[in-house]
Amino acid sequence: MNGLKKIKNPLKARIGIYSAGLHTYWDQFAGLKDCLMEYNTFIAKKLEEFGEVYNFGLVDTEDKGREAGEFFNKNNVDIVFSHAATYYTSACVLPVHQISKAPVIILNLQPAAEMAYEATGTDRWLAQCVGCSIPEISNAFNRAGVVFRAVNGLLGLDYTPSFAKADEVTCDRPEAKKAWKEIGEWCRAAGVKRTLQHARFGFLGGYYSGMLDMYSDFTMLQAQTGMDIEVLEMSDLDSYLQKVTDQDVQEKLEQIESFFEISGDSPSDPIAKKPTEEQLDWSARVAAAQEKMVRDRNLDSVSYYYHGRDDHFEEVQSGFIVGFSLLNAQGIACSGEGDIKTALAMKIADICGTGGSFCEIVAADFNRDTMILGHDGPFHFAISKGKPILRGMGVYHGKRGSGVSVEAKVRPGAVTTLGVTQTGDGRLKFNISEGEAIDAPILLNGNTSTHIRFAEKPAEYMDKWFVEAPTHHLALSVGHNAGLFKKVAELMDIPYAIY
Repeated sequence: MNGLKKIKNPLKARIGIYSAGLHTYWDQFAGLKDCLMEYNTFIAKKLEEFGEVYNFGLVDTEDKGREAGEFFNKNNVDIVFSHAATYYTSACVLPVHQISKAPVIILNLQPAAEMAYEATGTDRWLAQCVGCSIPEISNAFNRAGVVFRAVNGLLGLDYTPSFAKADEVTCDRPEAKKAWKEIGEWCRAAGVKRTLQHARFGFLGGYYSGMLDMYSDFTMLQAQTGMDIEVLEMSDLDSYLQKVTDQDVQEKLEQIESFFEISGDSPSDPIAKKPTEEQLDWSARVAAAQEKMVRDRNLDSVSYYYHGRDDHFEEVQSGFIVGFSLLNAQGIACSGEGDIKTALAMKIADICGTGGSFCEIVAADFNRDTMILGHDGPFHFAISKGKPILRGMGVYHGKRGSGVSVEAKVRPGAVTTLGVTQTGDGRLKFNISEGEAIDAPILLNGNTSTHIRFAEKPAEYMDKWFVEAPTHHLALSVGHNAGLFKKVAELMDIPYAIY
C-alpha cells in the first residue's frame, strides 16, 4: 500500500565478473573458447538486473589474473563473481583475489543437466566440467587466506548454443532458479554494504535512560558499517519547525488522510482516543519539519528520543510518531528510544525492499503458539495489513507527554525479524528469525502489534532467542529473508545467529 516515493534510493552494487579457463585448450579445441565466452556474456547480462557490471572477460593465465585484479580495483567493485567456465589452474585466479580484496563468489554453474554421452567429445566435455577446479580453488584460497563462497547449480540458459551437443535449456530447472536466487541475494547484499558506506544516520536527542542494551559507541558503528552518524539536537529540528508553512501542513494533512485511518475512541483502552484536530494539525506540522530536516541534512535514517520537563521540546516530540512513520515509507529508517542499532536493522531491511518496522516483544499467545511483536511506532507502511490507524494517546506509556500514535499489524504471510545487537567484545551481531504473520486479534491501544508463528512454540523459541544476547528491539520485514540477511552479515564481516 506504500505510495510514497523514496527520498533517497539505495545504491546499486558494483559487480565484477570474469570467466576462468586454461589457455592451453584454445588451440587444441576449436570453438571452445567462443562457447565459454558466450556463457560469460549471458551471466554478465543477467547480473545487470542487480547493479553496475564490470566484466573483465577471460582469465586463463597468471598474468591475466593480475590484470583482472587491477581492473576490479580500478572500478571499485563491491563483489566479484568468478565463473568456472571449464577446468583451470588455481594459479591463474589466485592473483585476482590477492590484488582485489572485494568478496569473491565462485560460480559453479553447469550448462547442461546431463551430457549427451554418446555424442560428446573432449571439447564439449570441457564445457561441462566446470566443477572440476573448485576443490583445487578451495584448497589454494584457504592456504592463501582468501575467503570465498560458491554457488552451485545449473547455468539457466533459455537456448542451446550451437557448440553444444546436449540440451542446455535449463532456465526452468530448480537447480538454476536456486542458483540465480543466491546470486541475486549476494548482489543485493553487496548493495546494502555500499549504501551503508555512503549513508548518514541522524541521532536526535538521546537514548531512553536505563536501556543499557541499546547504547552503542558511534565510532564502533561507523568502523563496522561505514555509515556516518550526525548528532542532532532538538533545537536543530525546532529550527526547521519554525520554517513550516501552512501549505506544508496542509500537504502533510492530505498525506495523513491518504495513508492512515483516523480512529474513534478505543473500545478497550481509556487512554487511546480519537485524535483531536489540534493533535493531527500538530503532527502534520512536526512531520513537515522532520522531512525538511531529513532532506536538508541528507539523512538516510533517524534515531530519536527526547525526555523533557513540560517544555517546548516535549511538545515537539509529542508529534514525532506520525512523521517518522511517513519517513519510513519514504526509505528513511526511523527508530524510537534512540535505538540506532535497530535503525540499522530497519535500514538494511528497507534497502532490500522488505520493509523493516520497529518492534519488540509485546507478549506471547500460548493458545495460538504465537509471539506478538510490535511497538508504539514508528511503523512501516510497506508491510501493513490495510491502513494503519491513528489514535490520540492521553499518555505515551513509560515516557513523558502525549500525542498521536500508530496502531497497525503486518499483513499475513512470511516474515523475518532482524535484530542488530552488540556483544561484550564490542562487535555488532545479527539475530535472524523466519516466521509467519497470522491474522489474529490485537490490542486496540494505539500500538502496532502482530502475531508471529515461529518454527518453535513460544517458550522454546524464547529459550533460543534470549541466549543470543539480543537488543530488545528488532526490525520486522516481510518475506523469508534469512538467506539474504545472512549474506549481508557475511559481506560486512558481522557475526550472526539464525534461530
